Amino acid sequence: MGEVTQLLDRARQGESDALAELFRLVYPDLRRVAHARLGAHQRNTLLDTTALVHECFLKLCAVGGLQPTDRAYFFAYAARTMRSIIVDVARASLAERRGGKYAKTTLDTQFIGEAAGEAQLLGLHDALEELVALDPRLAKVVELRYFVGLTETQIGEILGVTDRTVRRDWEKARLLLAAALRP
Repeated sequence: MGEVTQLLDRARQGESDALAELFRLVYPDLRRVAHARLGAHQRNTLLDTTALVHECFLKLCAVGGLQPTDRAYFFAYAARTMRSIIVDVARASLAERRGGKYAKTTLDTQFIGEAAGEAQLLGLHDALEELVALDPRLAKVVELRYFVGLTETQIGEILGVTDRTVRRDWEKARLLLAAALRP
């Protein structure tokens, strides 16, 4: 059993110091995942990599205890939590009371493109929700590959399927998401 898995077990048993040690241990990995998830949106929001990691960990701890059983499930769970945080920030940014329906411009009248990026992010989130309803395993493959960055072998181990099945699921999910995102 790996160190992360042991810390998760200790945290589920109620050891408060296990959460602090878990956070210290996985912090660099969570920052890598957060940085990848924010990508181009990072400079256009109030959310940066550090804030996303800290907000994610607070949500993971506030849910009533960590439920993931091992490292891979923990990072999949963390990636899903980060995605929901990013979507919440994007929704808040596009809110009507903040002028979300109007294009933002700089003083020299060039468009920033911030609203379009957030709208695309919300579109991706909605498409993933539709994919969950259609085929939960396809959505899980997308989350584990795109949001966590796991390999096909690692995803296959988590889902209990072969690498070939993961590759087919990834292609099918990409096609379905592309169709859902088409205007």
